[in-house]
Amino acid sequence: MRRSDFEKDHYAIRGGVPLKGEVAIGGAKNAALGIIAAAIMTDETVTIENMPDVRDTNVMLDAMKAIGVIVDRVDRHTVKINGSLVQNVNIEFESIKKIRASYYLIGALLGKYKEAEVPLPGGCNIGSRPIDQHQKGFRALGASVRIERGNIIAKAKDDRLYGAHIYLDVVTVGATINVMMASCMAEGKTIIENAAKEPHVVDVANFLNSCGANIKGAGTDVIRIRGVEKLHGTTYSIIPDQIEAGTFMCAAAVTQGDVLIKNVIPKHLESITAKLIEIGCTVEEFDDAVRVRNNGRTHRTQIKTLPYPGFPTDMQPQAGVILSLSEGISTITESIFENRFKYVDEITRMGANIKVEGNTAIIDGVSKYTGAHITAPDLRAGAALVLAGLVAEGVTVIDDIHLIERGYEDFDVKLRSLGAMIQKVDDSKAVQRFTLETAAVS
Repeated sequence: MRRSDFEKDHYAIRGGVPLKGEVAIGGAKNAALGIIAAAIMTDETVTIENMPDVRDTNVMLDAMKAIGVIVDRVDRHTVKINGSLVQNVNIEFESIKKIRASYYLIGALLGKYKEAEVPLPGGCNIGSRPIDQHQKGFRALGASVRIERGNIIAKAKDDRLYGAHIYLDVVTVGATINVMMASCMAEGKTIIENAAKEPHVVDVANFLNSCGANIKGAGTDVIRIRGVEKLHGTTYSIIPDQIEAGTFMCAAAVTQGDVLIKNVIPKHLESITAKLIEIGCTVEEFDDAVRVRNNGRTHRTQIKTLPYPGFPTDMQPQAGVILSLSEGISTITESIFENRFKYVDEITRMGANIKVEGNTAIIDGVSKYTGAHITAPDLRAGAALVLAGLVAEGVTVIDDIHLIERGYEDFDVKLRSLGAMIQKVDDSKAVQRFTLETAAVS
């Protein structure tokens, strides 16, 4: 491999070790991003605990500092935010374009200052993620919304937002959270119908309520919000990350391991738990933990991704890695994002037998993967490829792991604590050393 092949960090993984032990799950990235944005809606200090230390949250915090928000890192997982000194509502921070959740700053700034200008969102290229429902909601509240120079510009027509009855044409987490933030300081009552019910929608609503907002019905498909004049400071702890927990559940299953996954809310994991049990795993639930065990080849099944409480689209690639090693023919139907099968080409290079037809993957289970040099196409697909590497024969090298680090804190460290042979490497010599060292213990 040439030096140019290693411009950024990579994972080197030697597969074949069943994961065993305990792992603690961090705060939910998707909840944290909404809560960070909402924290600037009060002039008082907000303390956020259980903050995941991942790239997306750090970019969001840096972007807010760029407009005058005071951000104080108390420790790695606790941050104090004070939005009383915001200097302008135009986010020009270049890195914010790289994350999808940049749009939450529109709802937060529009709600508090009645105007906002934020770059169009980026994030993983997993398919079309239009913001038309966000715009529809803001306009219903009395704001003008336009796109200029790659920015979304929203402004209340008379510096006032008014409560409205808003029906979202599709179930969308982003628009639900954004409209909820903007409307919690609007005049009068807002009703959001066909709202998303995901746990992080509920968490953002609970955070806003702890600041003095009046939001009812989060977690159902109808959310009712009565606007308040101002919000106050609070201390709030973010919920555990449903997708990180699900990823470790799948890691235990695919490696035929035995892992206790702590600091979780088992109810949030029910759709994942149900499928793991269906394919032959044993899952035990505790108050704030789940234990996943598997001691044999898993069985075929069918999966269709759906909004919560259905099977999460963010867990689809991880499930695909397991089903590609399961006995029989499985199908996965992706109903949320059309580009969620970008990992298929990579695990096919490792020996998987998958045919994608439209939004459905037909998976003929194989008996093994073999190590290969592959590339993470996006955040969740990258995590799924790590799982494939953990069970493959030989050494797997994964490029572009910065995408994985967008949403997983210390992923390699946590996996090593469970016995995995995984290491960050930055050049071909490091891969060779890793290959030799792990060959001696494999």
